[in-house]
Amino acid sequence: MIKNLLFDLGGVIMDIDRLRCVDAYKALGMKNPEEFLGEYSQTGPFGLLESGQITPAQFHEALRPYLPENVTDSQIDSAFCEFLKGIPEHRLEELKALKKKYKVYILSNTNPIMWYSRIADEFAKQGADISAYCDGVVTSFEEKVMKPDARIFEAACSKLGIKPEDTVFLDDSEANTAAAAALGFHTIHVAPGNEFDALLSARGL
Repeated sequence: MIKNLLFDLGGVIMDIDRLRCVDAYKALGMKNPEEFLGEYSQTGPFGLLESGQITPAQFHEALRPYLPENVTDSQIDSAFCEFLKGIPEHRLEELKALKKKYKVYILSNTNPIMWYSRIADEFAKQGADISAYCDGVVTSFEEKVMKPDARIFEAACSKLGIKPEDTVFLDDSEANTAAAAALGFHTIHVAPGNEFDALLSARGL
């Protein structure tokens, strides 16, 4: 029996646009930011930030060699947040409806710069906060490990008190859903252009 829904954030709940972020860094004078910014995971200073290996201040310093001297920390952060387009309001409503039937959780590869600014703002735009839409959150920067590493799924089970066999995991990355399935989770791959509510309904959820 399914008791829990474990959602990825970007590409499932929140719309994202990698190229918009790449273009924002290029506009600041950074050459080849696409070498660090992947569709599903980041490398270099970006990956170190998302895996909790460095702080935002250390991230800013790590990017300095790639940027003109006059670029500010705020500009660096704003460019990174261009990855996030926002959460459509109908998805917030769908999460609230699902929360009445299941425990709803989020498991996200993300970073403190996005989490405490753009992401928090998106969940607050209906006058509530993230707790109105989910029962718990596990982030890569806090756990210091990123999907698809099995350790972050194990951390989610421990922190949230869930079992894979009772949980559906939804993600837009097939590598992540494959990793979850190997650990016993039920999985749904949310391909571009699909809505999670329709995919859940197709499973009878």
